[in-house]
Amino acid sequence: MRIGTLALAALGTAALAAPAAAQVSDNVVKIGILNDQSGVYADFGGKWSYDAARMAVEDFGGTVLGKPVQVVTADHQNKPDIASNIARQWYDTEQVDAIMELTTSSVALAVQGVSKEKKRINIVTGAATTDLTGKQCSPYGFHWAYDTRSLAVGTGGAMVAQGGDSWFFLTADYAFGYSLESETGNYVKSKGGRVLGSVRHPLSATDYSSFLLQAQSSGAKVIGMANAGLDTSNAIKQAAEFGIVQGGQRLAALLFTLSEVNGLGLQSAQGLVLTEGWYWDQSDENRAFAARFEKRNNGRKPNMIHVGTYSAVSQYLKAIQKAGTDQTEAVAKALHEMPVQDVFAKNGKVLPNGRMAYDMYLFEVKKPSESKGPWDLYKQLAKVPGDEAFAKPAESGCPLVQ
Repeated sequence: MRIGTLALAALGTAALAAPAAAQVSDNVVKIGILNDQSGVYADFGGKWSYDAARMAVEDFGGTVLGKPVQVVTADHQNKPDIASNIARQWYDTEQVDAIMELTTSSVALAVQGVSKEKKRINIVTGAATTDLTGKQCSPYGFHWAYDTRSLAVGTGGAMVAQGGDSWFFLTADYAFGYSLESETGNYVKSKGGRVLGSVRHPLSATDYSSFLLQAQSSGAKVIGMANAGLDTSNAIKQAAEFGIVQGGQRLAALLFTLSEVNGLGLQSAQGLVLTEGWYWDQSDENRAFAARFEKRNNGRKPNMIHVGTYSAVSQYLKAIQKAGTDQTEAVAKALHEMPVQDVFAKNGKVLPNGRMAYDMYLFEVKKPSESKGPWDLYKQLAKVPGDEAFAKPAESGCPLVQ
């Protein structure tokens, strides 16, 4: 386990001064960024999310209610048991107030369970399963950035509209993959399409040949990759070796971010349709944020997970400021009440089940000839309004929703 700590000096302004009755436990607000920093999702979130959290604290002024804010981080290695142990240690002995990021759905569900037990806030930006705000929702749990429903509506809907009405899924064999396959399959069928089958592969597989051959032989027009990170990148590379796209089938990267597209390269990724909640070249505000992030991170542009983590940390600090305390119940109430208006989300709102709803975007990866330089990778095809992208609370299965 690799743990880094950022202890930011008191830089608060008069506008952020603590009210007389303000209360902060242990005289410090401590936020934990727990994610994969050495495995298949290391580029997806990893140390880049940690730095995005640090940026959020710095931009907030380094203090809240007159007390310093600290950020700690650890690598959960994509293992729920390791993640749960770290979470318990953070909560029980290191006075961590909230845990965020939580790449990998099985990990996020496990840590959300620990957080519920300990009555601490958790905000998920790196995991996708809708169970986080569905049947396993928590009064202290929040889901930022994206989920499998929004990916299904964005990418799945676009592919069906373009004639891709028969699907076969290549699915990561854990909670995230099942959820993404189920959400996308149901949405495809709701639009008149058919699901011809699926095959599951282990996390961090290296050989996808047998899985791809099954997908190829299915005759499906679209092979939906219900996986992420290096799993998706490696599957796309091996699909090229089998001539799958040349044979007339299309690949749908159901969770693929700017980081993975950049790693794969335009020659291999060109033409892929994908859904993200943020892209650096959409506005002057986004470009300015990306330039700051890039300067700190050796020329790397942020993806939606990184900027989503920045947003989650910022909103958590705003909620403490609004509540006048870091007490969990009061902060959770403030998070539910406050709109999300920042570089990541415009007019975002937290629903009763903890899902933050905001606009998502459908992108197509550019051809090499269309790109003007490094990181110029996407062209925007459509905006998916938040009330369409995310499930209505009453439909989520969350027992907290009346």
